[in-house]
Amino acid sequence: MSVWTRISNALAALAAGESLSDVFSHLRTPPERRVGFTIAVIALGAKMAKADGHVTRDEVTAFREVFTIPPEDEAQAAKLFNLARQDVAGFDDYARKIAAMFEDNHATLCDLVEGLFHIAVADGSYHPLEDEFLLRVARIFKITEQEFRCLRARFVADATPDPYAVLDASPEMALEDVRKRWRKLVKDTHPDVMAARGVPHEAVKMAEKRLIRINAAWAEILAEREPVA
Repeated sequence: MSVWTRISNALAALAAGESLSDVFSHLRTPPERRVGFTIAVIALGAKMAKADGHVTRDEVTAFREVFTIPPEDEAQAAKLFNLARQDVAGFDDYARKIAAMFEDNHATLCDLVEGLFHIAVADGSYHPLEDEFLLRVARIFKITEQEFRCLRARFVADATPDPYAVLDASPEMALEDVRKRWRKLVKDTHPDVMAARGVPHEAVKMAEKRLIRINAAWAEILAEREPVA
């Protein structure tokens, strides 16, 4: 059963009068948490789009930066986006419910914020209000400032992209220590490892793009530290 079919089942509760925020309370254990992850990214993505005022962009295209959405399920994804955008609950209420859902898995909350970064930059720009929104969500998730900067560096180039920030490293570290950081990030990005954390297989594009950024940062550092003669 695909995550989109499970989402259809989860959203059936809305017909009984529950809010989308309430739905998160029912998604605390696997495999439901994979459904929760998907709903969380799309729902918070909708709130983020509303926050920065740019609600006209192609939301489904933005979601494709995170998820593989079969054509027959695009309408379901768009429906979920609109439900979240119209829900009277604030994003902070969503974020607190989601934080409780994944309270035993901090790495998954980091994955979720990374998914939101994918959506934020999918239209080719990054609005200051999106940055403020993501920082506030990260704080509710108890993501540290350093972790947030590392995630942000993978997507947002304020000036010259910092490969060390992407790897959560520093220029003062020995090359072998930077290599260890790179290897750990590569290992943690393996689809099976991410799936074990609750990230659905449909979010494989997120892992692919993360690997590209991580490997590019390592290659840049390696070329700088060990230039070819």
